Amino acid sequence: MPTIISHGVSALAIGNVFPHGRVPFRFWILSIFCAMLPDIDVVGFAFGFKYEDMLGHRGLTHSFAFALFVGCIAGLITWSREKRRWFPFILYCFLVTASHGILDAMTNGGLGVAFFAPFSNARYFFPWRPIEVSPLGLDRFLSSRGIEVMVSEIKWVWIPSGLVVLTAYFLRRVFSANHK
Repeated sequence: MPTIISHGVSALAIGNVFPHGRVPFRFWILSIFCAMLPDIDVVGFAFGFKYEDMLGHRGLTHSFAFALFVGCIAGLITWSREKRRWFPFILYCFLVTASHGILDAMTNGGLGVAFFAPFSNARYFFPWRPIEVSPLGLDRFLSSRGIEVMVSEIKWVWIPSGLVVLTAYFLRRVFSANHK
């Protein structure tokens, strides 16, 4: 998996693509939370779930069904509180949550991602897998291997995310200048 930090970085980039005015700080916190939430499955190790189980790592919580569930819950909570149009927000939270599994499927390790759980526990990777897989333990992450992982993530997640944010910013400026 990419580190939990990089999942948050990608959420910030996705959030900058969606057209919006000024958004509250809690929007960004929710975005980061949705992107990181699928890794809650590592708690299953303490309860005896194996990596390859549907409730194991990169299983159900990394699926599109889970991303849709999270998107609906976040959308309903926000809609009832904000009284805004809820569908774009559900779609946004779905995409941010699904981005977690998509990034994980671009790593060079693990067993793949169960995108279609709970209907199938088949695990998938993308053909292009440039991101170094992050070790699961903190002690293993705080080593030379952890440095390799962070360099890989800066190259393949952070820099592209920064480019997405800059592109969205400049496009917004161009379009707002043309509409004045």
